[in-house]
Amino acid sequence: MKIGRRSLLKGTAIAGAAVAAAAASSFPAPAISQGTRQLKMVTTWPKNFPGLGTGAQRLADRITSGTEGRIEVKLFAAGELVPAFESFDAVSQGTADMYHAAEYYWQGKSKAFNFFATVPFGLTASEVDAWIYHAGGQELWDELGADFNLKPLMAGNTGVQWGGWFNKEMNSVEDFKGLKMRMPGLGGEVLRRVGATAIALPGGEIFPALQSGTIDATEWVGPWNDLAFGFYKITKYYYWPGFHEPGTVLSFGINKEVWESLSASDQSLFQTAAAAENSYVLAEFNARNSDALETLINEHGVQVRRVSDEMLNALGEASGQVVAEVGAEGGLTQRVFESLIAFRKKALAYDKLSNLAYGNARLLPFSYGS
Repeated sequence: MKIGRRSLLKGTAIAGAAVAAAAASSFPAPAISQGTRQLKMVTTWPKNFPGLGTGAQRLADRITSGTEGRIEVKLFAAGELVPAFESFDAVSQGTADMYHAAEYYWQGKSKAFNFFATVPFGLTASEVDAWIYHAGGQELWDELGADFNLKPLMAGNTGVQWGGWFNKEMNSVEDFKGLKMRMPGLGGEVLRRVGATAIALPGGEIFPALQSGTIDATEWVGPWNDLAFGFYKITKYYYWPGFHEPGTVLSFGINKEVWESLSASDQSLFQTAAAAENSYVLAEFNARNSDALETLINEHGVQVRRVSDEMLNALGEASGQVVAEVGAEGGLTQRVFESLIAFRKKALAYDKLSNLAYGNARLLPFSYGS
C-alpha cells in the first residue's frame, strides 16, 4: 500500500506526541507548571524551637498565604536539608532558596556580617530597626549580601539577651580565665580577650556539649528559650545582663537570583512579611521571657546573679577594642562599622533623655495601680 507523504508526516507527528506524552508521564511535572512555585527555606534552628524555629515557620506561612499559594515555602530545620552552619552556602549557591538565621554565623565569610546580627555593647532592638530601616543600614547590608548572591532582610529580634549559664559564681573578670564557653560572633572574641575559650555551636548541640563537659558554660538567648533547652538541669547560676547581644537580628536571606525572579509585587510581599515577623518576634520574646524567668526561679531553683559593674566595664573595654579592630579592616566592613558607630553615638545620646530616663523613673519607689 502506498502511503502519501502527508499521511506519513501526520503519523510521525502523532507518534512523536505519544512518545513525548509517555516521557512526560515518567517524570514529575515542575511545580511551576501546576501554578505553584515551591521554595526551600533552611534554618540554623531546631524544628519548632520557640521564637526562632517557630518564627521561621510563621514567616514561611506568611509568604505562602500572602501569595494565595502561588509561592509555597517549605521549611527545613537545622540538619534536615543541610547542617545549621551550611545554610549560608546552600542559599548562596542555590541548593536552597532562602535561610532564617543570625548573620554573625557567617563572620568567616566577612566580619561585616556581625554588624547585621549584633555586636557587644552595640544597638538595642529598636535602635537596630532604626539603623536598618531609616539610617542606611539596609543599603549597606544589600551591598554585602550581593557579594554572596544574597538579598537580606530582617525577620525578628530577640531583644537583650542574658549573660549565660555557669556552674560557678562569676565574681570577677578573672573567673573567665580557662573557662570554655559557648558564645558566637564578636562576643566570643571578647571572651578570648579576657582569657576564656569561646566556642561557636548551633543551638541543637549546646545541651549535649554542656552535659559532656565539652563546654563549662553557655549563653543561648534568654529565659524563654533557655527554659526550653533545659540548661537548669546541668548548671546552677544564671547571669544578667548579657553584654554580647543587646538586640540580635534574626535574618531572612534570599538567593539573589530567586529574589530578582520575583515580581515587584511579590518582592513587596516578602518585605512586608519579614517586617511583620520582625515586630511579632520581638513582642513574643518580651511576653514570654518574664513568665519563663519565674518558672526557672520558682520551679527549678535557678539562682539568678547580676554581672558586676567591674566585670561589665572590663568586658566593655575589650568589646570596644574588638569592634574597632574589625572596623579597621577597610573596605565595606569599615563603611558598615562607621555607619553603625555614628548611629550608636546619636542613639545613645537621645536614649539618656528618653528610654533610659523613663526606665529609671519607672523604678522609683512609688505605688502604681494598687
